Amino acid sequence: MAEAALAVETPKLTRSLRARHIAMISIGGIIGAGLFVNSINAIAAIGPAVIVSYVLTGLIVLFVMRMLGEMAMAYPETGAFTEFPRLAIGNLAGFTSGWLYWYFWVIVVAFEAIAGASIIKPWLPDIPTWVTGLVLTVLLTASNLLSTRNFGEFEFWFSSIKVAAIIAFIVIALSYALGVNPTGGMTFSNWTNDGGFAPMGWLPVVAGVTSLIFTLVGAEIATIAAAEAHEGEKTIANLTTVLIFRILLFYVVSIALIVAVVPWREIAEQAAVQRMSPFTMALDKVGIPGAGLAMDVIVLVAVLSCLNSGIYVASRIMFTLAGRGDAPRWIVQVDKRGVPSRAILIGAAIALAAVALEAFFPKDLFGFLISASGALMIFVYMPVVMAHLILRPKTPPEQLKLKTWFYPWSGYIVLAAMLAVLVAMSLQPGSRYELIASTTCLVVVVIAYFVLRKRRPA
Repeated sequence: MAEAALAVETPKLTRSLRARHIAMISIGGIIGAGLFVNSINAIAAIGPAVIVSYVLTGLIVLFVMRMLGEMAMAYPETGAFTEFPRLAIGNLAGFTSGWLYWYFWVIVVAFEAIAGASIIKPWLPDIPTWVTGLVLTVLLTASNLLSTRNFGEFEFWFSSIKVAAIIAFIVIALSYALGVNPTGGMTFSNWTNDGGFAPMGWLPVVAGVTSLIFTLVGAEIATIAAAEAHEGEKTIANLTTVLIFRILLFYVVSIALIVAVVPWREIAEQAAVQRMSPFTMALDKVGIPGAGLAMDVIVLVAVLSCLNSGIYVASRIMFTLAGRGDAPRWIVQVDKRGVPSRAILIGAAIALAAVALEAFFPKDLFGFLISASGALMIFVYMPVVMAHLILRPKTPPEQLKLKTWFYPWSGYIVLAAMLAVLVAMSLQPGSRYELIASTTCLVVVVIAYFVLRKRRPA
């Protein structure tokens, strides 16, 4: 077969991760600056109805994860989840999904590095932000190069700190919202007090799903990391449902409590003046001493964790692409520790270059790179859902060990929801630029496919 000819002999990655590592790696990829810092922009743009935006986003991700889990267990030898579109639709779909997803995570690494450096800036004022960002990227690249098991341990403890911090925040903020505050009254009226629940209208609620998908991306890492886990199938079965429910709980409850404790217009005013964590604003409102410093430390840990996971997942996608002949074949190598070091170093090098660009083009090129990732996960998730709709009827019943709810209607509904998000983006002036940038990125990858395939022997 021509497709088989394109694949190369791919070394096996070591199975050194445990279920606890996989769970925390996925959490590490999801809970980063997007939740702790960038959520202030979503609240400012949408108002209290941002809660609905998070719920809608979570439902899309939940159903996609369930589909991924089903396909991963039915076709365990496929590799990264971006290969399912190749299996169902063809090489173009696999090439496009893989490269878009790789690009997304490389940009996430650069974004998190800059976010981490911005947090450290007040502590080291004489060091440029981009230099600190480079140092953070190099350090966590080294963590990934040591061994997969060491990376898993780093991520386990990073993510454990984040989870503990979010739980503590929920307990504190919920107590305040329920009346443990100077007034003695509940504060949930902040959801509707100033302009209503959706003061900006409902279109921003739908359009906002795209930017929020950026923050919720990462749950699918479980299906990638499971290839290096002792209990692969069991891990996937647990994480594709239990994990995403936990994460949604963290996101939705945290954001709902923030806009219950702090009037959303106060958050919007702060967003216009200074990039500040809404978690810090909520803790300040509650009256927790040292809230700012505590949140800075927690956000820094969250950012480093997300950066760590980003390097990991980008390297595994690059490794898979090289194995299919969609990236240089010399990348398909693992070192004596079973680590795909070449794939790690390539992703890290591109991320380092993106971080350096921030120093010279802080509002131009780096801003475009970030904007270009805006709708990419929609472009990645859509072929995954289509692949599930195509593969499910062809899969022998005995291979369906984990079934998607409400098939096939769930697939059609998720596709319709993602199309609605793209339409909403095109109608929103603030989101339209991101859609154009992301579409440009998609077109470039598709053109690259045809150019590169023509140069290869059949």
